[in-house]
Amino acid sequence: MIIDTLENASQYSLLNPLFEKAFDYLEDKNLDALEVGVTEIEEGLRMIVFDEMAKTKEESLSKFECHNQNIDIQICLKGIENIGWKSRQKCTKPIGEYNAEKDVLFYNDNPDMFFQLNENQFAIFYPNDVHAPMIGNGFIRKIVFKVKI
Repeated sequence: MIIDTLENASQYSLLNPLFEKAFDYLEDKNLDALEVGVTEIEEGLRMIVFDEMAKTKEESLSKFECHNQNIDIQICLKGIENIGWKSRQKCTKPIGEYNAEKDVLFYNDNPDMFFQLNENQFAIFYPNDVHAPMIGNGFIRKIVFKVKI
C-alpha cells in the first residue's frame, strides 16, 4: 500500500506505466466537474467517480475487500475518508469465494489499522491490501482507478 498526495503522484509512474496514465488523465481536468460513474480510459485502465454519503465503519467492514486482477488507486477529492487496512496474508476469514467477474474477495477479519485520506490524497492498494474504504461522515467525492495487472 502507498499513501501520498496528488502533488507527488509523478513519483509513482515508474511502478506501473498505467499509474502515469491515470495521474496524467487528471492533470488538465476540473476534478469537481467529473461525471459520476465509470470511464474507460484505455485497455487496462478505468476510472470510477463516486459522490456519495460516507459509510459507517460496520457498513464498510462488511465489504472488507481485495482484488486479484486490479490495483486500486483511490483518490479522495472532497471530504475526509477513513479506510481500514490489513495484509491479505494475515486474513483468515474469507466470505464466500473469489468472484472473478467482479474481481473481488471479501473477508470477515478486522483491520490491523485505520488511516485517513484528506482532500487530494490517495492510496494505492495492491492485491495483498485488504481494504474497507468510504468510512466517515457526510459526503465523500472520490476517484478509483482500476489498473489491470
